[in-house]
Formats: sequence, C-alpha cells, structure tokens
Amino acid sequence: MQYDPIKKSLGKVFNANPLLRILFYKMLDLLLLRAWHIRKELKRWNRFVTQGARIMDAGSGFGQYTYFLTTLNKNHEVLALDVKEEQIADCNQFFQKIGKSQQARFEKQDLTTYTQADSFDLIISIDVMEHILEDEQVFSNFHQSLKDGGLLLISTPSDLGGSDSDHHGEDEVHGFIDEHVRDGYNMDDIKAKLERAGFSRVEAAYTYGKTGSLAWRLSMKYPISILNWSKLFFILLPFYYLITFPLCLVLNYLDMTTHHKAGTGLMVKAYK
Repeated sequence: MQYDPIKKSLGKVFNANPLLRILFYKMLDLLLLRAWHIRKELKRWNRFVTQGARIMDAGSGFGQYTYFLTTLNKNHEVLALDVKEEQIADCNQFFQKIGKSQQARFEKQDLTTYTQADSFDLIISIDVMEHILEDEQVFSNFHQSLKDGGLLLISTPSDLGGSDSDHHGEDEVHGFIDEHVRDGYNMDDIKAKLERAGFSRVEAAYTYGKTGSLAWRLSMKYPISILNWSKLFFILLPFYYLITFPLCLVLNYLDMTTHHKAGTGLMVKAYK
C-alpha cells in the first residue's frame, strides 16, 4: 500500500495554520506508539545535556520530532534533513511562523552522501532506515557526523513481523507499506552493521509487542487501509478515533511499560 499519498492528504488538512499543525503533532504524539518510545528516550538523553546540543533529524518528514526537540531546550539547534523538497519548504515556513527558525533548519539532503564531520551531539533516524537500501553507507555517514560521545537513536521495524509483512510463498514477502525496501531488521544484523560503521557500543530493544501491535492496527493500519480505498472515510475518521482512541492509549501505555522478548519494532541506540 502507498502510505505517502495518505500522509500528504493529512498534511494539507493540518497545515492550514500553525495552531492546527501543532495540534496535529500533539495528536501524533498520543496516537503513535513509536512517538511514546522516542519521546521517552529523548527526555532521558536530554536530562544529561546541561547546555544546548547540535542535533540532526535524519529523515524529518512532517517535522514532528524536530518540533519536540526544540521544546526540550531553547538552546538546542536542529538540522532536519529529508529528500522531499515540498516537505522541506513547508517545514521551514511553519517553523518561521512559530518563531523557531533560529532553532530548526530544514534542508533537502541525501543521507547516503551527506556528512558533516564531528558536528552533532545527537542524530535521530525515526522510521527511515527501512526506506534506504544503502543502509551501511548511511550508518557510516552518521558515525562520521557525530561528535565523540554522541548518540545515534534509531526506530525501525524488526524482522519479526515489522511493516506488518505477509509471506507469500517461500521467499516472497509483502509489507503493509510499499515504500519500504526491507520489511524489518534482524536485531543482531543491525547491531553488527552499526559496529562495522565504527560505533563503540550498540544497544537494541524490541518495541511493539502484542499490545503495541494491536494498537498500531487500530490506530494506523485499519484507518489508513480504508482511506487508501476511499477518501470519503475522512468524514468518518473523527468518529472512528472517538471509539478507538481510549483503547489505543491503554495499549500504548502497556507496551511502554513492558519488557518485550520479541516485537515488530526495534529501538536502537549507538554511541560513538
């Protein structure tokens, strides 16, 4: 299924004014389980940052996490990178409107070629690496761009059902999102790739256990599948979430507070 057209349609609705855009971010933070995990890790990292930090948002999308980082510390400087010109222009315009253009700058860049040696205290890559074939080159670029002691934080699907992949025959696998070049990472494989890129310590943990996977289906898979079939579902979408939203919040909380022996997501931390 093509996910980008749905995201583009949602973006148009909430880009009407800055307050709607911020409301959209807040809704995503509550609805998306990955946002719960990422915000938790970023808050934990931020506790040890006494002054402002230089941060790269590698694959910034709507700018949701860039915005959150600017709220953690007014001295943080975020360079947000993406390959989509329209999205870059839109985010720069939004951050200028809300008076945060000095804190956050968006640029069109290719992560397979972009480096800025020893420049960043933190790099985040949220649901991006599953879209990039040359992942080891990107990991190497991240390592070069981090300062000594810097942290790379990655959220990505795992190979244990990540991308909600369905198997068709022995070798054929189809994920829910067509834009993915891989349906998920093996935990040992991604750790080995990051170590080969030069990272001194790599930690990985599963996210999206049973409760989280159910929350994802209710909050994302089912409504997006219906929207992909008919845009008329936009009219009914508020009523759908009125029913499912409270349950999704409970499921997200349970996933956050449970240690998972397996899961369809991975949260990876790599230190330089």
